[in-house]
Amino acid sequence: MALMHNPPSPDSNAALPTPEAPLQVALPLLSMVRGGMGGTETYGREIIRQLSVRPEVSIHTYVAAAAAGFSSPSVETVVPYISGGSSTTARLRTVAESTLHRGKLQKLMANAEVINPLFTLPLPPATRDQAFVQALHDVQHLDLPHLFPAAERMFRKRYYDKPAREADVVMTLSSFAKEQIVHHLGVDPERVMVSYLGVDADEFTPNLGPREDIIMYPARGWAHKNHTRLFAAMRILKERAPHLKLVLTGGALDDLRDIPDNVEVRGLVPLAELRGLYQRASCLVFPSLYEGFGLPPMEAMASGCPVACSTSGSLPEVVGNAAVLFDPTSPDEIAQAVLDAIEDTERLQTLGLARVREFTWESCTDRHVAAYRLARTNHGS
Repeated sequence: MALMHNPPSPDSNAALPTPEAPLQVALPLLSMVRGGMGGTETYGREIIRQLSVRPEVSIHTYVAAAAAGFSSPSVETVVPYISGGSSTTARLRTVAESTLHRGKLQKLMANAEVINPLFTLPLPPATRDQAFVQALHDVQHLDLPHLFPAAERMFRKRYYDKPAREADVVMTLSSFAKEQIVHHLGVDPERVMVSYLGVDADEFTPNLGPREDIIMYPARGWAHKNHTRLFAAMRILKERAPHLKLVLTGGALDDLRDIPDNVEVRGLVPLAELRGLYQRASCLVFPSLYEGFGLPPMEAMASGCPVACSTSGSLPEVVGNAAVLFDPTSPDEIAQAVLDAIEDTERLQTLGLARVREFTWESCTDRHVAAYRLARTNHGS
């Protein structure tokens, strides 16, 4: 089968040239699945869009056939002999296929000076002459191992932890995530770079007027997203604020059980519908037990939606003083934080709109470019 290339749009490299030749960077995205990776997918799409117009680097992306077109406007190569997928089974198949075709994949990427798999899996591995930047968004499997089956923990030990220890630079999403990577994996902190995610605030229209009696929670149905305690909080709110209804969006929600009657499960929704909820909801509640960053609270703030947020993981670092914080293990605290956020709407809107302006994709991209340069320096030392 012939490899398929999607050329960049005519204006994608319109930036002025720099005196030095751009750094050649390969971005393998072989495990990419459209619509199934949440905030990670948003990160990949936005960072590729930004990097594709930066004069300091020249990027080339590599995707499985199922993700063809994802990385526009970059130069994209579709690899037809890689299936891709985000589930454990699909990732194992991707690993097997990538191992089988390792030589062909490395030949495809032979011109790259830096290899940076944005979605963690280092497939194919960098060659001896190439610098390697490992993306490791968090180490939840080491902080909360009881939430992961043994097979998944073994998979991450081999394909997340080992490459991070060997990488020239590790890229992560928060100071919290960096601290945990250093703690668990013993990586030199000088080799771990934090690159906060961004929010394109101009793509969100803040609604500072009346809002509907809706609480929203956009999250996949994973254990650490803590839906069970949120449901307990909704039973409390049924007594304290019976007019409020919770709307759940996101994938993998079909297995949720004991759903209260003041909860509506919508599942995966189009982007326009999600942004409409941000504009209309009285509050975004985010009870997650673990996050390496946590993008939905930022998107809510950009929309003028008050946020009630967990104190776990990176979340306090990200939301700052622009949200009502709560202990995610306490349904009563979750319920009260929702009521407090709604009561304090005007102040939280002001703080949130200011906070979200501190997180830009341009800044995130600056950190990636700096990481690529540092990786080349480290690799040559």
